[in-house]
Amino acid sequence: MAEKPRRWLVKSEPSAYSWADLIREKQTAWTGVRNFQARNNLRVMKKDDLVLFYQSVTDPSVVGITKVVKEAYADPTFKGSKDAKEGIWSCVDLAAVKPLPSPVTLAVIKSEPSLAEMALIKQSRLSVMPVSAQEYGRILKLGGL
Repeated sequence: MAEKPRRWLVKSEPSAYSWADLIREKQTAWTGVRNFQARNNLRVMKKDDLVLFYQSVTDPSVVGITKVVKEAYADPTFKGSKDAKEGIWSCVDLAAVKPLPSPVTLAVIKSEPSLAEMALIKQSRLSVMPVSAQEYGRILKLGGL
């Protein structure tokens, strides 16, 4: 029996890469992650895992759903020192699935008791994080799906 897709959340500043950018491009390599815990999360993502797209900084909110279309590989944007190991940083390829009818703001997430343990609140600086099936479902419902 095939393993059920896991759920994740990725964060991006709209000035660096926005939901509109992903919609326009349809698919992207999720590069530039330079935190070991976030990198490790990328490395365990599997094809077809579902990923919430969260735009941070200005009007922080979950705005859409993506999915993993290519599992972890060496981040081609890493230009480390010559003695750094090849592949120390990883990336995955994500494809847009659909926008949420209504963005789910950070304020709404923080006010929702069922989301109080969400990594987005507990580890707010982490850019790639797991999301439980319950949290994922609640975000979708709050977003109008």
